[in-house]
Amino acid sequence: MTTDTGHGADRSFLFVLGSSRPDGNSEILARAAAEQLPPGTPQRWVDLARLPLPDFQDGRHESGTWPAGENEETLRQATLEATDIVIVSPLYWYTVSAPAKRYLDYWSGWLGVPGLDFQERMAGRTLWGVTAMADREEVVGEGVVTTLNHTAAYLRMRFGGVLFGNGSRPGQVRDDERAAIRAKTFFQREAPLARLPYE
Repeated sequence: MTTDTGHGADRSFLFVLGSSRPDGNSEILARAAAEQLPPGTPQRWVDLARLPLPDFQDGRHESGTWPAGENEETLRQATLEATDIVIVSPLYWYTVSAPAKRYLDYWSGWLGVPGLDFQERMAGRTLWGVTAMADREEVVGEGVVTTLNHTAAYLRMRFGGVLFGNGSRPGQVRDDERAAIRAKTFFQREAPLARLPYE
């Protein structure tokens, strides 16, 4: 079953923080964007540094199931309860951080959990990205866009794009006026169904 979560009044947001530094530039930018959401919009913020996941073990083609740890179960339930999932990660080597990538790797495992129907339940929801980086040229962050767009397309999700900001030193993103302006309307953007390049 596909859920049309679009831009209706029943949206709920999960912000997944993938930085190794608390209150980092990516989080500052994400919170600035979240402040513009309609009052009362449910928001849940999870910090992967405080809910660490072990390295993902791919057991999709093995017999039996891999027992889910407490942190994994918390993240899985939070993911399935949200209409909008926001990956908040600094740009590390031209893509998302290792904790953010590991969280997405776990999606692969959730696809095979009997009775979870992860792919069917994720269809129609919206994936977003918020990324701070040292470079001012946003083209260097295309790896983040590709990762998130293709992930969304595989699951028949919508993709709202990536909000980029410039910042390396703590708090530096606050000086990026262009990012601040974009943050005001970022979550109001149309989020079309994601497509792979050959579609």
